[in-house]
Amino acid sequence: MDLATFEQLLSPAGQDLLAEVGARAGIESDLALGTRLRRDHAPELVAAAVTQNHLRRRAEPKFGPESALLFFTHDALEQATRASVARARAARLVESGVTAVIDLGCGIGGDLVALARAGLRVRGVELDPVRAAVARANLAALGLDGEVVEGDLGDVAPLSDEVPFLDPARRDGRGRVFDPAAMTPSWDVVARHLARPAVVKALPGLPHHLVPEGVEAQWVSDGGDLVEACLWGPGLATAPRRATALPSGAELVGVGDPGEVGDVGTWLHEPDDAVIRAGLVGELARRMDGRLIDQHLAYVTTDEPASDALVRSFRIVEELPYREKQLRAALVARDVGTLTVKKRGVDVVPEDLIKRLKLKGTRPATVILARIDDGARAFLVETA
Repeated sequence: MDLATFEQLLSPAGQDLLAEVGARAGIESDLALGTRLRRDHAPELVAAAVTQNHLRRRAEPKFGPESALLFFTHDALEQATRASVARARAARLVESGVTAVIDLGCGIGGDLVALARAGLRVRGVELDPVRAAVARANLAALGLDGEVVEGDLGDVAPLSDEVPFLDPARRDGRGRVFDPAAMTPSWDVVARHLARPAVVKALPGLPHHLVPEGVEAQWVSDGGDLVEACLWGPGLATAPRRATALPSGAELVGVGDPGEVGDVGTWLHEPDDAVIRAGLVGELARRMDGRLIDQHLAYVTTDEPASDALVRSFRIVEELPYREKQLRAALVARDVGTLTVKKRGVDVVPEDLIKRLKLKGTRPATVILARIDDGARAFLVETA
């Protein structure tokens, strides 16, 4: 979709066309609908309307019901922040006393929307003219104030009261980019911004050694999915590392101490992925008055029941043989038919193991396989 086509889509006639596509989608096939509409409208405008309707449906998991009012491009939707995560970040900025944010590379404006809705004065900078136009349209669609400037982020200086926010592009012509140095802007540019109060959205797999000194690294999960790392520059950072689980907002901060290792107790606790990626399992174990079962495994164990919003807990019913033949015999003896396998540190593909066991019993069961002290062990557990 080029800029001229998008501008046509924003016109009254374009909006009527988009509404008709939304109303007829699922009733007529895309082919039949497109053929009929092209009799009265330019083919490129029909294609844009059909594409927008498709993208709005795809955007619902990230943006909720408001996706029906917004505009998207394929690549920008892939990178766009989930609305729940953007709201949490905006709320923290407000709590920190920030009043204005400049989004350097604002894309289609997903974060701008959350920042503006939180009461912040917002300004977006976007090099791509279509994305810049989409960002303006999205702010307008929700009745939010904000400015979007078309241009290179390097050519626009933040005002004295503006905190920069960056979300480096993680896609190129070949697909997704995982090397921070290959992102746009590059990691060198990101690091320069983080020398002052600034916020950067990064890949959840961001290596710890890339986090500059004095910068807080926050790993965020949403609904159990690890979705991003967020870096908070000096003046905004309040801890070396932070794990945040949404929608509950449960958090853990620390420095990444390794934690103490001890014998497996009666309970096993599986930390949220944000805790694991932040390297805060040791801190979590201390908070729960527990210990690690192995220095290299993300499991906390306790002798007594313990609860924490950042873990999923299992009571160990008994330890079973690890070897496959003996494990199968033990499960058959317990009439197990539906098996869930969780594993840490062992070379096992759970789905393949379940197929090989060929269990035909009537009871469900969960087994945790873990390598502890260079030896593999199996635990029959039940969810707390």
